[in-house]
Amino acid sequence: MSTSTRSYHHGDLRAALLAAAIESLEAGESFSLRAVARRAGVSPTAPYRHFADREALDSAVAIEGFKDLLADLEAALAESVQPAAPEDVIAALGVAYVGFALRRPAVFRLMFGNECDEENSERVRASEQLHEMLNQSIERLFPGANQSNLSIALWSMAHGLAFLHLDGKLRPQSDNDVAARVQSAVGAIFALGDKEPGT
Repeated sequence: MSTSTRSYHHGDLRAALLAAAIESLEAGESFSLRAVARRAGVSPTAPYRHFADREALDSAVAIEGFKDLLADLEAALAESVQPAAPEDVIAALGVAYVGFALRRPAVFRLMFGNECDEENSERVRASEQLHEMLNQSIERLFPGANQSNLSIALWSMAHGLAFLHLDGKLRPQSDNDVAARVQSAVGAIFALGDKEPGT
């Protein structure tokens, strides 16, 4: 059912507006409070009950995106075959990360396309939860390693692969082909770590 025909009950206006905003972004349509109100089937002034301006709506959409991405990563962790090699767990997280970006490119770009407003505590917290989950996974998989540096390195690889696909630098492929590319990239990095210096 399209958002424009979706009815909402009292108290669900914010959720309906967020859903409309996400659908507008993903459909490549005009993204404004007025356009979102029209898609949600409410008056042009209704969004202002929950969002002071377009920037506030952007942040709310980003927060939802961070929550959804975190859920995808946690699901990837839960689905990893146990006991799983660290390389396989990292690959599963990478596949989930890149997969989210390719399924929801407009939301992904909005999440990471501008600097996080430090005064928006909810958005900052949503972003931090993503990093905390990765840091905890790194700590569990690689005890004794420099958690911060390794976390940044692995996140940078997944994030870079996501944007290389989104920006057309890597050819669009099926989900399976993209997953294989991510797994191969992770495997290549870990293979380097297995070599003795000078070999």
